[in-house]
Formats: sequence, C-alpha cells, structure tokens
Amino acid sequence: MIQNVVFDIGGVLADFRIQEFMMKKGLDAPTISRILKASVMNPYWAKFERGEVSEEETVQAFVSADPQIEAQIRLAFADLSGMLVMQDYAIPLVRRLKEAGYGVYYLSNYSKKAYDECGESLAFMPYMDGGVVSFRVGLTKPDPQMFGCFLERYGLQAESCVFIDDAEENVTAARELGFAGIVFRGYDALVKELQAAGVEVDA
Repeated sequence: MIQNVVFDIGGVLADFRIQEFMMKKGLDAPTISRILKASVMNPYWAKFERGEVSEEETVQAFVSADPQIEAQIRLAFADLSGMLVMQDYAIPLVRRLKEAGYGVYYLSNYSKKAYDECGESLAFMPYMDGGVVSFRVGLTKPDPQMFGCFLERYGLQAESCVFIDDAEENVTAARELGFAGIVFRGYDALVKELQAAGVEVDA
C-alpha cells in the first residue's frame, strides 16, 4: 500500500525555463544550443550536481568544451535566478496529499548553486516531510545508492513509496528497488496515475 509520495523537482514540481532564461541574458538560439551542448551534456554537469567539483571548475570544463563562446557560457552561468520556476500546482498538490495522510518527500538531482539561486522555485519544501538533493549526499539518480540513502534517512520501505520523475531512467531505477513509479507527463496525467496507484488525491 502506498503511504508516501516522492517527487523529483526539476521537470515535475518546478519547470526548467532554460531557453527563456538565457534569452533574457541576450543570448540567441544558436548560441544557447551550443551552451547546452557544452554544459548539460558535459560529464561535469553530474559532477557539479553531486558537489564533487567547484563552480569555477565546472564552468571551466564547459568552456573547454567550446572555447569560442567562453564569454557567453560565463554569462549564462553567472547567476541562475529564474532558470527554474515553481509550478502553480506544486504547493496545492503537496498540501492535499499531506491532508490525505501521505508522507510527501523530494528526491532530486540539484546543484548547490541552483538550490541557492533558484530558491523561489522551492517554496513547496516547507510543506513536505523532507527529502534528498544530490549535492548534499554526493550521489545522483539513477544511482541506486541515492534511493537507498533516501529510504535509510527516513526509515521507509520502497514498497510504501511511489516515485515521480520526468526521466524514465530514474523511474526505472526506482521500480527495480521496489518503488511504484510514475513517469511525469503533465499534471492531469499525474493525478490519474496516482489514483490508479491507490493514492487518494483529487484532481
């Protein structure tokens, strides 16, 4: 029986606004594509989310991947405020689940820089029972150890939890450990899938 609902943050409770965020900094679409290729697709991205490398080491690795746009890369990552925006449904959904008696948690890959500079996108956290972010534990999903760290910290059994993430590989990893899993495809679909899993939540 599901007693706990565990959310990913980016792409589920908060929306990535990377294109809009970078365009506000005066960057054009082709440059943004190059920045994303040099950063998000760079092995240092995961290292940064695990807190293994400093901000400067990370940015330098991005620059090394495309030196011609060093100034633009540094501009893009100088301040991440506005890169993530909390979804309007986040707090109401969390509160409804809590009122229905469920434990509500977060389990997310998140760098300290994003955590510190996108604080408004995390306004749902005080309504939750806790959670784990990658930079604090030195682990990232889909590593099974990150899920294990979460379960151990809160004394939970995987079979009592449903895990929601927009990345299918993370949901697959959770299911292999005994979690119920939902791949996030939008709010309405999420409510229906939660209900199908036996979670009592209104649309």
